[in-house]
Amino acid sequence: MSTAPWNRSEFEHELRAKGRAYHIHHPFNAMLNSGRARPEQIRGWVANRFYYQINIPVKDAAILANCDDRAVRRSWVQRILDHDGHDDDPGGIETWLRLAEAVGLRRERVEGLMDVLPGVRFAVDAYVNFARRAPWPEAVCASLTELFAPEIHKQRLAGWPEHYPWIDRSGLAYFQNRVSQARRDVQFSLATTLERFKTRAEQDRALLILQFKLDVLWQMNDAMQQHYGVQ
Repeated sequence: MSTAPWNRSEFEHELRAKGRAYHIHHPFNAMLNSGRARPEQIRGWVANRFYYQINIPVKDAAILANCDDRAVRRSWVQRILDHDGHDDDPGGIETWLRLAEAVGLRRERVEGLMDVLPGVRFAVDAYVNFARRAPWPEAVCASLTELFAPEIHKQRLAGWPEHYPWIDRSGLAYFQNRVSQARRDVQFSLATTLERFKTRAEQDRALLILQFKLDVLWQMNDAMQQHYGVQ
């Protein structure tokens, strides 16, 4: 087996190839995006994903706390603002709550985390703890599932209004916002990963880290499939 490092283009190709394991291919997500989900399954997904949403800025704050590079901090802090909101921007957490209301959930129930499954909580907590303990470049690398995120959001925007006309379209604003935000964010995290992981051992480590994050997202869907079923 070769131990020579990949060049920048080869390394990026290997990272992008991990998209084969993205949760866009999970049966539970496929059910949601193909219009086969019952209302209670959609509500369960929204309620459980809220736990992930509220932990994104917590994860990003952990990366900032571990980062000694001012330029990185100046860029990365935008992610916290995107989710917590600032000025007239309500932020991703608020727009997710509006999605919850659009699918028929009470805001207080979602914010109270009353429907969060143990498997979802365990997976999300594992990701946050990784960001707290890992060197900041590794935590940045874990965010590279953003490479694959725009496609999953575009699927929801294209299919949900037709498949689930009972959902108020204004509740889909989160997906619309994240299409552009994820593309912007991944430019920085990808460039950082390509720059910081130079040796073959480091590159192999980066692929393991990205696989870990993919496993987190897959496990969340596993837990929801086990609880809510698949049509």
